[in-house]
Amino acid sequence: MLTEQDFKDGQILLIDKPLHWTSFQAVNKLRWLIKKTFKIKKIKVGHAGTLDPLATGLLIICTGKFTKKIEELQGQIKEYTGTITLGATTPSYDLETEVDQTFDIDHITEQAILNTTKQFIGEIEQYPPVFSALKKDGKRLYEYAREGKAVEIKPRTIEIKEFEITRVNLPDVEFRVVCSKGTYIRSLAHDFGRALDNGGHLTVLRRTKIGDYDVADGLSIETFENQLKEKVEVL
Repeated sequence: MLTEQDFKDGQILLIDKPLHWTSFQAVNKLRWLIKKTFKIKKIKVGHAGTLDPLATGLLIICTGKFTKKIEELQGQIKEYTGTITLGATTPSYDLETEVDQTFDIDHITEQAILNTTKQFIGEIEQYPPVFSALKKDGKRLYEYAREGKAVEIKPRTIEIKEFEITRVNLPDVEFRVVCSKGTYIRSLAHDFGRALDNGGHLTVLRRTKIGDYDVADGLSIETFENQLKEKVEVL
């Protein structure tokens, strides 16, 4: 069982982030739980890679001295599974905003979907979503977007190592992606729809791996809390 000193010396905690939680909320909750359990005033806690509120899955949280490892962990290859819904687009490229355009999908075949994935394998130029936390001139892009202000966004070079279609049940297309740091799966969903001469947006997203770390080894926040409670009861 982990002790106060273990958390201060440094731990890598694998958390399965629930839907609608921000990564910041998850970090704050774990920090509060650790401080409350061991009756300490201060401990460093941080996450190694943001996961959107509408996504679930692996969030690596570092404590104590291991917060120094965050940058190294952030740079690792990531794996996601999810669903792209064809026939419609949204300004945020996901379900954060309402549908703004619809398209007829009758002409789209499963073979066309499978063939289109090949366009995205390897190093590609990708435009981040306007609804993102990236900063321009000291202000986050989503702040400009919510104010209805147009802002120039520059593309970034990212790498898609694997892009596999796991199920087609139109308008939904389920997938698995292995990609580099900095990849926006929302942008991939949007660009995928456009490559089919259609529209697409992300409706489900789950991060399953970061480097060698797997969400299968992750704990829910409730489980982590219960383990800490058991520690207190043992003491």
